[in-house]
Amino acid sequence: MTAEFDRQLDTRGLNCPLPILKTKRELVRMEPGQRLYVIATDPASVQDFSAFAEHTGHRLLKSETRDDEFHFLLERT
Repeated sequence: MTAEFDRQLDTRGLNCPLPILKTKRELVRMEPGQRLYVIATDPASVQDFSAFAEHTGHRLLKSETRDDEFHFLLERT
């Protein structure tokens, strides 16, 4: 993922719902328009982050799978 981001959150090793909960907590601390880069290892996170963005209105700019890791770029609204 080559896009720029303001903060990074490592949720590797955590299972649902912890990656989403930690992401939500981090986004609350950010300003609108700032971007958060999240790394996760929970396979459910792909669906979870898509649903989270749709439900909250935050923008899921990118979602990539690399090896056994899932990388997300979200923009705070």
